[in-house]
This record gives sequence, structure tokens and C-alpha cells, in this order.
Amino acid sequence: MINRCALFTCFPRFLSDAVSTSAYASPARSLGDPGITPLSPSHIAKDSDTNAAEEQTFLVVVAIDFGTTSSGYAYSFTKEPECIHIMRRWEGGDPGVSNQKTPTTILLTPERKFHSFGYAARDFYHDLDPNESKHWLYFEKFKMKLHTTGNLTLETDLTAANGKKVKALEIFAYALQYFKEQALKELSDQAGSDFDNSDVRWVITVPAIWKQPAKQFMRQAAYKAGMASSENPEQLIIALEPEAASIYCRKLRLHQMIDLSSKGPVNGYNPSETIGTSFTPAKEHIRRNRQSRTFLVENVIGEIWSELEEGDRYIVVDSGGGTVDVTVHQIRLPEGHLKELYKATGGPHGSLGVDYEFEKLLCKIFGEDFIEQFKIKRPAAWVDLMIAFESRKRAAAPDRTNPLNITLPFSFIDYYKKFRGHSVEHALRKSNVDFVKWSSQGMLRMSPDAMNALFKPTIDEIVKHLSDLFEKPEVTKVKFLFLVGGFAEAPLLQQAVQNAFGSKCRVIIPQDVGLTILKGAVLFGLDPSVIKVRRSPLTYGVGVLNRYVEGKHPTEKLLVKDGTRWCTDVFDKFISADQSVALGETVSRSYTPAKPSQLVIVINIYSSEHDNVSFITEQGVKKCGTLRLDLTGTDISVPSRREIKTLMQFGDTEIKAMAIDVATSKSVKASIDFLNY
Repeated sequence: MINRCALFTCFPRFLSDAVSTSAYASPARSLGDPGITPLSPSHIAKDSDTNAAEEQTFLVVVAIDFGTTSSGYAYSFTKEPECIHIMRRWEGGDPGVSNQKTPTTILLTPERKFHSFGYAARDFYHDLDPNESKHWLYFEKFKMKLHTTGNLTLETDLTAANGKKVKALEIFAYALQYFKEQALKELSDQAGSDFDNSDVRWVITVPAIWKQPAKQFMRQAAYKAGMASSENPEQLIIALEPEAASIYCRKLRLHQMIDLSSKGPVNGYNPSETIGTSFTPAKEHIRRNRQSRTFLVENVIGEIWSELEEGDRYIVVDSGGGTVDVTVHQIRLPEGHLKELYKATGGPHGSLGVDYEFEKLLCKIFGEDFIEQFKIKRPAAWVDLMIAFESRKRAAAPDRTNPLNITLPFSFIDYYKKFRGHSVEHALRKSNVDFVKWSSQGMLRMSPDAMNALFKPTIDEIVKHLSDLFEKPEVTKVKFLFLVGGFAEAPLLQQAVQNAFGSKCRVIIPQDVGLTILKGAVLFGLDPSVIKVRRSPLTYGVGVLNRYVEGKHPTEKLLVKDGTRWCTDVFDKFISADQSVALGETVSRSYTPAKPSQLVIVINIYSSEHDNVSFITEQGVKKCGTLRLDLTGTDISVPSRREIKTLMQFGDTEIKAMAIDVATSKSVKASIDFLNY
């Protein structure tokens, strides 16, 4: 089928329509032209240091740390950038747990309308009658769906605790709308009058290892929530979580850090002062700090940074609920700008892995069939059980000697008796799991070793990933490793990272580690140009036609058109995997419509994890999106040979495109779509 939107240009001024192509089947035999050949391929590198921060037109920056297990927001007025205000007065909360963030949980009514978010959603769901709760739709830990779904689209579903499905876009939009309303209400209360959304620059954090479709999905959800729009996209910035943490860590003073490392010199750095290596001295400081909702960020470089020299390297390990995200940065003086040295790496090794291990343990004791049925028949009780486990999980520590008691909901005990015909205590005796005992108070008693064993697979994955990373040439002579994110609060993870890498670099944990990303995201919103150089995670390009060269090109790629021999499916590379790209750096290509009256140009974009790609049909190369040039409203009375110059930026947190009609010098609407192609 001829695709009249796709159009092609090539060096000898050859025009035709084209057929769409799959990743592996060459369409050359259909005598279409499976690709485009640019008129003027070029790479324009701007001096990133001259890339001035865009003109500030917003009164306030509001950053949302949309986490897998917990979320929060913070804001700063652009006239007072040194003051970061943290939202902490969440409705509900757990005794003894700081509620500066709230669980990433959302509850919809049986009619699928938004009801509540966070602690309020969790507690309301908990208090519902068991028969009634089956009809309500409760979602938790749903952010991971965007990372684990290979073919993410705007139609992707999420499954509620009761098994019912809802469009993921609706759930994410509801959550972001909730944050938007909370933030605007707080800002209005502070200002004494209604605060308008147009005065706010929104920042949403996402893992650096997320691919473009997931980032675009989050942007679309924000548009649906009314935070920004496709007409005003710069009102929303997507921030990468470890980058945000890195930006904040630059500001750390000595009293704001816990130094797990030895006092000896590491990589030539001999600290004149170190913090106590135990967690105890920091706890009191954190407790005092929680009385205040405003953090002062001095407009200076922290003591550690003041010791860094041009070219010094450090690693940020963002350990969250769903993923572990690692970036390697290098300091650039005198401004202290940051350069990414190695593409972001990581994987699904967050604290959820500990929850999965606990679920596997329950399946071993009580049977997988029972656990699956219990989750479906008593969804609210399953949520209660995992809440009880969460609080005990936080008490796990390397030096703990006394058991951890996990309360089983009454409905668990009752349903198990009906399901199996014998008691929970009987199941524990029969399971031969020696390290988990039954308490007559209705609790599972886990030995410290048993709890620590639940952490081991996830922590081992993190340590292995970091060990592999330290083998890379770009990651030699690292001075610091900053451990951030909610999972970084776990003493077991802290000890494992220190034991594995303390001899290579100093391991630093920021105080109030769970808020590091949030504070850094605010700073990033105030100055998005602080990260000057990034690394491309993938190789990107398009399919083009090149002159066929005998002996160089495969015979199956030969296409003869009007007497000219062409090689089809050639991969025209925009940028290579792990290539350094400066902020503001652009890749330029020129395209021309197949017909003067044509108003839309749609070009397929392909990606690969490999660098040496020759053809779009190779293994590992896949179509990942489209570049759309909309010529509507442009002057079509120009010569039939129109050239549309397209500039693509790969140095930002999202890939962006701009286009100009060369004949008229007028802007052409250009967009890159990684979700609907």
C-alpha cells in the first residue's frame, strides 16, 4: 500500500512516494522507496556554554517527584531561588514516618471517577467493607508499567487491585491533576489570591533509563491534567531523576551529608573533615530539619565540590522503589556545569524487589494458588498485609538481632482456613521454613537473617550493575559515589555499596535522602541548562536511498528506478549510542514534498542499541517513532522544489525537532512521536 504521507528526497533530485517498511523485511521487491535520502545532511554543534538559559517568564517552579512507591512536590519562587518549599502536610500518614511524601496510590469510585490519592486513598480503601471494596478501583506502584511495557501506547491499560482494567493515561492524568490542584491551592493560600496555572513552570521527574515513549507518555498525561499543552510545551520540563539528584548534591555542605567511607585518601582526595560513619549522628539532624518545610539552598558550591578539579568524575546512584538509575558526571569549571560521561544505565532493581521476594516467601508457605486467590478475593486485606510488611522492611538492618513481627490481617487467617481447611499455624509448621515462626498474637515472626535474605537478590543486582560499570574506561578514577533515592535509606543497601566500592571512591548519602531528587528537580526547573553535555542512550536515524555501489551493497537491496540504481534501506544515522551531545547541539536534515500541494511529511525514525548500523532491516534495529512536518498554513506558491530544513536536538532530556521552510524562512510545525506511529 502506498503511503502518500511519506516522501523522499535524494542527492540527484529524485522524488517518489514510498511504502512503509518493517524492521526486518526489505520492501525493495515492491519497487517502493523504503527510505529517504537527505538533501543536506549536517551536524551543527553549538557552543554549549553560550547556550543561555531561556528567558524566565514563570513566577514559580513546581517539581513533582512521581515515584513508584511514594511521591511529593516542592516549589521555589523564581525571585527567591535559594528557598525550596517542601509540601509535607499530606492528609493521613503513618505514625513515626515522615509524611513529606505520600504513597503513590490512587483510588477510583466504582463509576471510575477520581476519589483520592496517597494516604487518603490507601486509608479510605482500607476502611471499606470487604464486599464493597471489590467494586472500587485501587492502584499502587503503577509507575513501573511505563518502564516494563515494551510497546507502550496511549491505549496501554493498568490493572486495579480488584482485577479491573483502566487506561494508564487516565490514571497518570488523575494523579498529576491531583498534584496540580494541591500545589495551586498551596500557592494561592500563600499568595492570598488565586494563583494561575500559567504562572507555573512544572517539572516532572522520570528515571534516566526510561525510553522516549515513556517520557512522551508522561508529557501527554501532564497535558491531559492541564499542566501544559502542546501549544505551550515549554511550561513542562521532564527531569531525569539522577540528574536532579546530581544538581542538588553540588550544593551539599558537610553537615548535610553522611559519609560512609573511610577517612583515608581516595583517588588523591584527602578530606580535612569527615562526618561520623554511623547513621546515628545524621538522624538527629534530619529530625530537626523536618520541623521546617523550607530548605535554604545557598548559591554556592558545597565543600566537596569546592575540592573538585576540572575533569573530576563522580557517580550518582538513584535507588528508588521501581528502578535503580545510574549516571556518571564530570565537573566543568569555573561555572560548575555538569557533563554526562557515560549513558544512563540501570534496571528494575528498586525496593519493589524486596516486596516480590516477600510475596514469593508467602507463596512457599501458603501456596501460590492461595496467594493469587487471596489477592483477587480480598484486595484490601492484601494491601494491608503489604503495608504491614513495608513498616518492618524499613526496620531491617545489618546489626539487628531481634525478630521482626509482621501482622497478618484477620481476613488472611480466616480465608486461609476456608481455602485449605486448616490453620495458618499448621501451614507454617508444614512448610519447613524454619526462619519464619507463628506468634499467637496473629503475627509472622521473621528472624533478622530471613528479612535480610529478602533484600539480597535486589542488592546483589545493584552491586553487580555498579561493578560492571566501574570496569568501563569512562568510569575510572571516580572520586565520589552519591547514593540517593528512597531505597538508599536502607542500611543493608548502604553497607553493601560501601563494602563493594568504598575502596574505589567515597560513598556519600545526602541528609533526607528521599527528598534529594525533589530538591534537585526544583533547581533544574530554575536553570535547565545546568547539564551541558549528555550521552545518547541509543543510535537514532532514518531509512534512506543511496546510490547503489557494486560489491559494497547487498544485491537484495538493489532498486532500479527510471534507469538509476539505488540501494534501499540504508540507515542514515542522526546520532550514535553513547555519543556526547551538547545542550543546544542540533542534527540537520532537509526534506522536500513529493508534490507541491503536499501538506504533511511523515518520516519513520529507527533506533538501535548498537553503533555500527548499516541498514534499517538489521537485527536489533526497530522503528521507534515518526518525524512529522506539518506544512499547513505555509506559502505553497513557492517553487515546486521546496526544501524543508529540519533541526533535531538530542542533548536535552527529550528529543525535540524544529523545521524551517527555506524558501520563505518561515517556521514549519515539526513534531516527533514515539507513541503513535
